[in-house]
Parts: sequence; C-alpha cells; structure tokens
Amino acid sequence: MVVLSFQAINFPSVSHCCIQRQGHFHYNGIVRCGIAEASGVPAPMGQKTKYNDGVFERVFMTLFARKMEKFARSGGENEKKKKKGWLDYDYDSFVEVSKRVMQGRSRLQQQQVVREVLLSMLPPGAPAQFRKLFPPTKWAAEFNAALTVPFFHWLVGPSEVVEVEVNGVKQKSGVLIKKCRYLENSGCVGMCVNMCKIPTQDFFTNEFGLPLTMIPNFEDMSCEMVYGQVPPQFEEDSASKQPCLADICSIANPTSSACPKLQA
Repeated sequence: MVVLSFQAINFPSVSHCCIQRQGHFHYNGIVRCGIAEASGVPAPMGQKTKYNDGVFERVFMTLFARKMEKFARSGGENEKKKKKGWLDYDYDSFVEVSKRVMQGRSRLQQQQVVREVLLSMLPPGAPAQFRKLFPPTKWAAEFNAALTVPFFHWLVGPSEVVEVEVNGVKQKSGVLIKKCRYLENSGCVGMCVNMCKIPTQDFFTNEFGLPLTMIPNFEDMSCEMVYGQVPPQFEEDSASKQPCLADICSIANPTSSACPKLQA
C-alpha cells in the first residue's frame, strides 16, 4: 500500500485520472487490471471475485512475492519452479507466499517482515523525501488517497475516493475498497491485520509521517482507508478482537473469541 519507485523498470506513462468502464480501469487509453465478473463489480460475499490481470499487475505481484519469499518457509519444489521470470506469479501464488511468511512468526514478527519488504522496494532516502514532499496536510492526504485508487487496484481490487472527516474537517482523503482482494483470497483475519492493515498504517504514519488509518469490515470484506487520521493503538482497535472467518479460512479456530494470529 505504499507508492513505490522502481528505477530499473520502465512502465508506460500513467495519468492520475482513472475511468471505470465495464469493470476495467483505463489509464491514458490503456486497459489495466479489471474485474472479470459479468456485472463489472466484485462478487457477492462468499464468492471469490474473478479478475483479468495483465502484465502490469503480474509484474507487481512478482516483485512483492519475490521480496516476501526471502522470509517465507520453503514451499517445496513446486514453489521453486515459480521463481522463473517476471510473469510466473499470479495472485494466488502471491497470497500463498504471504501464508508461508506467517508460519512460525508472531504477530509483531509478521508486521516487521512486511516493513522490511516495503523498505526494500523503495530507493535510498525515500521516506525522508516523502516527508518533504508530503507533509501531513489536507492536500497531502487527499493526493495520496487519489493515488491509491489506480495504483493499488491490483492488490486490493476496485476502490473509490470518498469524503471523510478528520479532526472535524471534511476532506476527500478516504478510500473505500469495495471488497478487498487480499482478504477474500486469503480468507484470513490475521493476514489482513498483520500483513496489510497494521504494517501499512505504521509505514505511512511512522516512516512517511502521513497518518493513515485502515478500517476493515469483515462482514462484507470492504475496507476504508483514511489518510490524515492517526491510527488507534492495537489494543484499542476493534480489528484486534476480530474472530476467525470460520466459513472461509482454512486454518480458522471457531472456538477462539479472536483470531489466534492476532495474539502477540
């Protein structure tokens, strides 16, 4: 969930404007990642949304998966074969790497891995430069919200900028993720909280100096990101007490009041 800079890879020019047509997002006339559902919107709760992933999306999946794989437990010979080339990873294999990173690690250790992965994907001095370019102002919060929609569609699915209230001020620094692709594909509360929500909040708030709060809705798998809003302490966050999604999580513990992966 961090705006990245890759000097070794040249992508086509992408404007900040994004138009959605029949489930696809268009940037400068180029069709990027889109939902393959006939309705053009995410599938209903309980069903996995189908996507059409292009080269742009597959490259980012591979970048993230390769970085995370350095911290993952061995997946055997099948995983070794998937390391060839830039287009060998799809979204399922990206999620599978995330699951292997979780194995044998505490909540805090999982979050630290994600932090190290994010830092490794940025050029030297990027956090300090970000702080100079985007001080914690209303404009910076709204600008980053606008960037999130087109650049992270591949990771979380379709989203839109929404108006929120931060410290009594109304501003368009909210991003409503309609049905999080990461959560619906993993089905795991712990992965959502430990490997997305908390490390992303922490990265923007502490590394970049721009507060961010993420509010996942585990009933419909939507999520609201609020740039400019300081996140609560983990113990005070309702997500820290969220039980497993027993119907869809393969490692769920239905008898536990909160997902075991949320324990320190």
